[in-house]
Amino acid sequence: MNASAAIRKKVESLREQIRYHNYRYHSLDDIEIPDAEYDRLVRELQELEEEHPELVTDDSPTQRVGAEPSSALATVQHRLPMLSLDNAFSEDELRDFHARVAEKLEFEDGAPDLRYSAEPKLDGAAVSLLYEDGVLVRGATRGDGTTGEDITHNVRTIQSVPLRLLGEGFPRTLEVRGEVFMPRAGFEAYNKKARQAGEKTFVNPRNAAAGSLRQLDPRLTAERPLDMYVYSVGLIDEGGLPDYHSEVIKLLQAWGLKTCPESRVVNGVEGCLRYYEDIGARRDALGYDIDGVVYKVDSLAMQRELGFISRAPRWAIAHKFPAQEELTTVEAVEFQVGRTGALTPVARLAPVFVGGVTVSNATLHNIDELHRKDVRVGDTVIVRRAGDVIPEVVKVVMSRRPSKTRRVHLPKLCPVCRSHVERIDGEAVARCTGGLYCKAQRAEALKHFVSRKALDVDGLGAKLIEQLVAEERLSDPSDLFRLGREELSSRERMGDKSADNLVRAIDASRSTTLARFLYALGIREVGEATATNLASYFGSLQAIQDASLDELTQVPDVGPIVAQRVRSFFEEQHNLDVIERLLESGVYWAESKPQQVAEEGPLTGKTFVITGTLPSMTRDEAKALIQRQGGKVTGSVSSKTDFLVAGANAGSKLAKAQSLKVKVLDEADLLELAAV
Repeated sequence: MNASAAIRKKVESLREQIRYHNYRYHSLDDIEIPDAEYDRLVRELQELEEEHPELVTDDSPTQRVGAEPSSALATVQHRLPMLSLDNAFSEDELRDFHARVAEKLEFEDGAPDLRYSAEPKLDGAAVSLLYEDGVLVRGATRGDGTTGEDITHNVRTIQSVPLRLLGEGFPRTLEVRGEVFMPRAGFEAYNKKARQAGEKTFVNPRNAAAGSLRQLDPRLTAERPLDMYVYSVGLIDEGGLPDYHSEVIKLLQAWGLKTCPESRVVNGVEGCLRYYEDIGARRDALGYDIDGVVYKVDSLAMQRELGFISRAPRWAIAHKFPAQEELTTVEAVEFQVGRTGALTPVARLAPVFVGGVTVSNATLHNIDELHRKDVRVGDTVIVRRAGDVIPEVVKVVMSRRPSKTRRVHLPKLCPVCRSHVERIDGEAVARCTGGLYCKAQRAEALKHFVSRKALDVDGLGAKLIEQLVAEERLSDPSDLFRLGREELSSRERMGDKSADNLVRAIDASRSTTLARFLYALGIREVGEATATNLASYFGSLQAIQDASLDELTQVPDVGPIVAQRVRSFFEEQHNLDVIERLLESGVYWAESKPQQVAEEGPLTGKTFVITGTLPSMTRDEAKALIQRQGGKVTGSVSSKTDFLVAGANAGSKLAKAQSLKVKVLDEADLLELAAV
């Protein structure tokens, strides 16, 4: 039976009243009606919606819980990246940040009155909320800043997250960012209830919040006492915002979003420090965990002028509270292999409670850091956990070192696949060379292999690759060409048509180019341009495989480090075996004639090394000039070097050339010698 106009009007009136009182309670902490009256409004709305299910809408206050459990969390691409913040751990580092901001903005007096918006740095989980026409349509985790997880069904259960914005004037599309956290009182109450029921308790509020958001069943999330403070705006469309961050925050609050009541506008670095001291003194009295404070330049115009560096804005910084540290002992040192092949030494520790969690592993970053700290099995060490940073070994307590400990060395073979471990001179990171073979790198290698600029297998997404790798169905890229329609169509959300399309895409990818194939192999630092240059220069894969380091460095834009990467890759038998299997699977391309450098010219037969900064050309331009004129360029000075081309700040290569009596040229000498 369709609802009458009067019932529809009553339903909408109840929803508006409930939204209003939710806002008073959750955002303003200023209730107008008793709980019993609020409950009566909710019950009345529930009864009407049960009688007239056609009136139920996604943004109704009754629909915060109701979705069935999901089988997995889908991924979300952030249209504007959710950037992380740089950290300041001391007053000096904060003053350095302020000085950089003042210099960039061209303040001549040190900017003592520069406005900052300051707020506590909550220890929770960063979340994005997307509203379309004022209605919540998506919630997502920060993830890696570019890709997060879809948690819409869970954020809808958080009472302080409005399903529909209040008022008017908001942009048609509005994305806000904030922190979901579990207040301390709710955390303690939840754990008390769990202990009484004999259930597992949470270790700390931060893990409780993050874990709650990733539940597949929103009904479980709804049982968790979660809260959220919104602290910034991301994407907007068809609408404007005030000129200052602090005013934006006030506007968000007026639209029904909850913001931190401790936010303040302060002036200059001294105002920031006073705020830091004030919040630090009241830290334990706050109702939620924080691990520092955040300062943002308040003017949005200045923010735009300052811009970003790497993955962080230049206009904001997190001023962290002192890290928490404890003593424990090292029981073992192991090397973990990351998705890019990087070997990271990890200390296995006697479990110790630090920063609210029990820590049994700590990173040692890289082999240089391990040796600098000289961490050995059996050592007593200071371990630190600062906020959500991975625990690390700070230092060894040498006075407690047992006798006969042994220095830890970098393994020669990968602990996962037994391929050779390579470490380029001057680099801190050591890497496994079995990129196509190593199980630790398999999923990432395959994602790269099928990407658009590589073999371009349309329809083979990251999630499916990860599933196939986890099931040991894909051990290397050649296994892709043995995937069949029947196997694929039986998978969840695949179906016959999608399976047919994917099989056709895989089959079509067999026909490629040498440049695309080289890029697809995932040789470190061999991007599109370098792969194209290698393919053009040598003409065939076999010629590249057989090329020496000196021959590789003759290729435009290929320096000694990239040449070593290429050489190491093709010296690993595992990689050659995979390439052979790919060719046997039907992968092919048209060979071409080598387009190498001139065989004859004024520099033919001469070997050059280039170092330092030249007055009017880059080193790559100088290298190209030498090669065009028949010369050869290598990366290191030896007795076979004919000339060293030296610019400003030449360094050790100049000293070595002088010791070997190698003739040194400046840029003018080179141009004269090349008859340019």
